Amino acid sequence: MNTHGLIKGAKVWAFGDYIDTDVLAPGLYMKSSTEVIASHCLETVEPDFVKNVNKGDVICAGKSFGIGSSREQAAQSLVYHGVAAVLAPSFGGIFYRNAINHGLMTLICPNAKQITAGQHISIDATAGSVCIQETGVQYSCEPMPKHLLAMMVDGGLVPHLQRRFAN
Repeated sequence: MNTHGLIKGAKVWAFGDYIDTDVLAPGLYMKSSTEVIASHCLETVEPDFVKNVNKGDVICAGKSFGIGSSREQAAQSLVYHGVAAVLAPSFGGIFYRNAINHGLMTLICPNAKQITAGQHISIDATAGSVCIQETGVQYSCEPMPKHLLAMMVDGGLVPHLQRRFAN
């Protein structure tokens, strides 16, 4: 992602409704390192996710992505694997904030579930637009406010505050 909130040519991973934090960061591993927790990310719904996800890939999902417990490791697991963004019609509130705090772009996109696995998309977070490269079909998302986009570009809340107060 560049400073303007643009992602180009990202490969899509598609998931359904109600992907909860226990699927993203299984409770069984919560006393383990981020690396161990992340190695089990999404394994119950997509066993090959960890083996095949690449830096810059995007998740498009159904409603209530990230519902469940308040574990920030759910967002950290996706960041660990280099996921560039998650698009969904709605998010669990705590996951949404944790994702932003860790530099993971989350866009509210009512039609995210219509985007299928393996497609490639371009995202303009400032304009709130998504384009499927293979078909040219475009969808609207809620635009990301500039102050949150700045936080994403800096890598999350802590790096953003460190940069801000270093000046």
